[in-house]
Amino acid sequence: MLSNRKLWQVLCLLVALSFVVAACGGTTSAPTEAPSEEEQPAEEEPAEEEEKVVTIFGAFVDEDARRFEASMEPFEEETGIEVEYEGSGDFETLILVRLEGNDPPDIAAHPQPGLLQNFVEQGHVMDLNDWFEEDYLQQQYQQSWLDLATMDDQMAGVWYRASVKSLVWYPVPEFSEAGYEIPETWDEMLALSDQMAADGTPPWCIGIESSGATGWVATDWMEDIMLRTQPADKYDQWTTGELDFNSPEVKNAAEIMGNIWFNEDYVYGGTAAILTTPFGDAPTPMFDQPPSCFLHRQASFIPAFFPDDVTVGEDVDFFYLPPIEPEEHPRPVLVAGDLFAAYRDRPEVRQVMEYLTTGESTKAWLQSGGFVSPHEDTPLDWYPTETDRKYAEILSEASVVRFDGSDLMPGAVGAGSFWQGMVDYVNGEDLDSVMQDIDASWPEEE
Repeated sequence: MLSNRKLWQVLCLLVALSFVVAACGGTTSAPTEAPSEEEQPAEEEPAEEEEKVVTIFGAFVDEDARRFEASMEPFEEETGIEVEYEGSGDFETLILVRLEGNDPPDIAAHPQPGLLQNFVEQGHVMDLNDWFEEDYLQQQYQQSWLDLATMDDQMAGVWYRASVKSLVWYPVPEFSEAGYEIPETWDEMLALSDQMAADGTPPWCIGIESSGATGWVATDWMEDIMLRTQPADKYDQWTTGELDFNSPEVKNAAEIMGNIWFNEDYVYGGTAAILTTPFGDAPTPMFDQPPSCFLHRQASFIPAFFPDDVTVGEDVDFFYLPPIEPEEHPRPVLVAGDLFAAYRDRPEVRQVMEYLTTGESTKAWLQSGGFVSPHEDTPLDWYPTETDRKYAEILSEASVVRFDGSDLMPGAVGAGSFWQGMVDYVNGEDLDSVMQDIDASWPEEE
C-alpha cells in the first residue's frame, strides 16, 4: 500500500504528464468557441483553365491580315481558343527557316501548293485524312478542290480563299453599242474577234512585261488552254513533269495561244507590244474613247489596275473564258488560292482546321468584298456585290478546277524557264526549241 506522500507524488506526476501530452499535440476535444472570421482558413481558389492558343503563319499582310483576323473572331468567341495570326511578305522564305529550325507554326496558310508539296514529302505536314471523314470533306468542297489538296496520297490542307483566273474583261457601254454579244464557245470568241477587227478595232489588249517575272501572263493563257483541250489528269501530269512541254498536247496549247497573239489584226500594238507592255497597264486602252481594244483576259485581281473612275459592272465587266471543246471539257476554271496546312496536332488545332473548312470562317472577309470562297456551304447572298457573286458562280459551276500550273511546278521551271520560254516564243523563237529548253530545265529527281 502506498504511503500518503508517495501517493501525492504519483498524482503530481500524472498531472504533469497530461500537460506534456497536450502541449505535444495529443488528441484534444474541439474548441468550445468558433474562431473569428479572421481566423477562418481561406478557401482554395479553383485552378484556372489553361489558355488555349493556336498560331497561324501566312502571307496575308496589311488589310488582308486584318480581314482574316476579323473572320476568326466568331470562332474565338464561341470556343475560347485564341488564334494568333502572323503575316509576312517573305512567307515562302521564313516558313522554310522555321521548319528547318524545328519551330513550325501550328498552321500555315500557303499561297503556293508547290511549296507545300515539298514539306509533305519531308514529313512536316499532318495528314488531314486522319482528322476528317471523307464524306465530311466532300460535303464542304467540290472534288476538284480535294484533288488539289491531295499530295502523296495525303490530304495536305484545306482551301480557304480562291482567285478566279478564267475571265475576259470588256468595256460594257461600247461593247453593247457596237452590237457585240458575249461568246459561249472559243469559236464564237474568234468570230467576235474577227468582227471587231473588221470594224476597225483590234480586239485584244495583251501585255506580259512584269520586271523579273515577265512571262507569267503567257503561262496563265497556256494553262487555261490546256484545261480546255486536255483531261484534268493530263494537266496534272504536265505540272508534275510526267507530260513533256515538247509533247503534242502542250505544243497544241501554245499554237492555239499563238493564233491570237501573233495575229497582228487581233492585238493592240501588234505582237511587239505584248513584250513591252506592263501587265497592269495592258487593259488601259479598253477605256480610251473610243476603246482601242475590247477584250482582255486576266484574273479577278485586275480591277485594282483599272483607272480610278472606272466602275466594275457599269464601265467594265467580264465573261467566262469560253471552252474550246465544250463537249469534252465544258467549264474548266483556272484558279489561284490559299491552302491551310497543319504542322502540329492538338485538339485546339483540329478545331481551328475544322472551322477553316466552313464558309462561316470566310464570312467577315467575304462581306468586305474582293473575296471568293471555295466552300460549298457559302451562300451567294453573302457576297456584297454582283461582281463578287459572278466570280463565285463561275467557280461553283466549274466542271473541273485546277490551280495555276506554274505555281505547281518546281521553281526552276514554273518561275524560271517556263516564263522565259514564253518570252522567247513571243520573240519568234522556234516552238520546238523553246519547249525542249523548258524540258531540259526540269530538276532531276534525287
